[in-house]
Amino acid sequence: MPSYEHTDGVVSAATTEKPKQAPHPTLDERVALGRAARDRTPPASHAGWKPAAGRPDPVGLIEQQNLMREPQLVPIRHGRMMVSPFTFYRGAAKIMAADLERSPRAELTVQLCGDAHLSNFGVYASPERKLVFDMNDFDETLPGPFEYDVKRLAASFVVAARDNGFGAADARAAATACAGAYRTTMAEFAEMRTMDVWYAHLSEDELLAAADRFAASQKKGKKGKKKGVKQDDVARARKAAAKARTRDSLQALSKLGEVVDGRYRIVSQPPIVVPARDLEAAYGFAPGGLEEIVHEQFRSYRSTLQPDRRHLLERFQIVDMALKVVGVGSVGARAFIVLLQGRDEEDPLFLQVKEATSSVLEDHLPRSSYTHPGERVVQGQRVMQAASDVFLGWTKGHEDDRYLYWRQLRDMKGSAVIEAMSPSALRFYAHWCGWTLARAHARSGDPVAIAAYLGDDESFDDAIVDFAERYADRNDQDYEAFLAAIRTGRLEAVQGV
Repeated sequence: MPSYEHTDGVVSAATTEKPKQAPHPTLDERVALGRAARDRTPPASHAGWKPAAGRPDPVGLIEQQNLMREPQLVPIRHGRMMVSPFTFYRGAAKIMAADLERSPRAELTVQLCGDAHLSNFGVYASPERKLVFDMNDFDETLPGPFEYDVKRLAASFVVAARDNGFGAADARAAATACAGAYRTTMAEFAEMRTMDVWYAHLSEDELLAAADRFAASQKKGKKGKKKGVKQDDVARARKAAAKARTRDSLQALSKLGEVVDGRYRIVSQPPIVVPARDLEAAYGFAPGGLEEIVHEQFRSYRSTLQPDRRHLLERFQIVDMALKVVGVGSVGARAFIVLLQGRDEEDPLFLQVKEATSSVLEDHLPRSSYTHPGERVVQGQRVMQAASDVFLGWTKGHEDDRYLYWRQLRDMKGSAVIEAMSPSALRFYAHWCGWTLARAHARSGDPVAIAAYLGDDESFDDAIVDFAERYADRNDQDYEAFLAAIRTGRLEAVQGV
């Protein structure tokens, strides 16, 4: 097992078995570190972003990424990205990683999500079976400058607001709420005890209570006109939370399973869901060969779990597996679902197995200290989330240079419907995404130094909003270039899948 050390405040795998002594600067020294960074890279310097000279062709970056993906699924990825500038943004993390390389940095390191757009936040069940709101996608996670995540998140609110047809003022208000919440929350964490920061989380009840308070405080403006979060926004949030509670393996079985000869198996829904019985012919495996590979992978994966969780998982046996296309940016990377059974057919467990590759940030930042990309994803997720899936683990793929990580497919997971949000609801959501990102960064980085850098004025907020608007403009142009590449036949796309 690897040992661990703190590098620039971020937990990472060490290269030796004996852990190094972690530094313990005084409170004053941590404040001084943040203030020195503020002098060196003023918060206002994050404004005025422009594409760097010699900026890589955005379509070319997408083509590079496609080389490591399943060719037959790449057109589906393009089709999902071409729906709108926002869906394009969701799939363009590699483009933004290149753009951020030359942006100003305070050189205050945290564990980055790497793809912190607003749709990568949502609710899920903690091990105690309570719904919590947190980040939920870590395919690109890597230690790096905290500003990277803040900029990607804030820009996503401007892109999404425009996609919803909101005006410039509403888009700016959402980005401002995001950046402001990040700054003020980090200041709060800087005053908290270490263990209190580590245990901080946002529960379903706290989030819904905050929505009620926000709606009540801004219920009416001049002449009785509503201007805050509307009651139907709150009702929609409560309905979404209730729905998330039903999204478990038993519910997944009703959607993804069928009974044949008295046994459950996964329903074939090509090209989105392709069961193992069809994959054998498609990928040239000998009869029974794929089943043997899956069981071998499963044994390897179990060895990465804590003993108590491994003991729990051993109570389940594999029933079936299938390839399943998921998301937008992930389409084309291999992703599978595995159906397991416990005491009987009414005791299912669905696991998701996703391919892990190098983070898009590794082209521009120091490479991960984890040689296994799946372990990089899992360990980054454990550091950033307040509570993580008990079945998070990793394994090497059957083929060379294929790496996988495992997690539960549905564990009361739910996400906000951005397209249905009013401007005020989007602003409210932006605040809590900013809060959540600050909490994740405070767990891995130094909240005292970061808070000292951010300061108590709004210069950082204003600069991030300026960046977000400028980057949204650039995203619109990249989206048009992407559509042009599809029209000319440079890229192939399949829509509606």
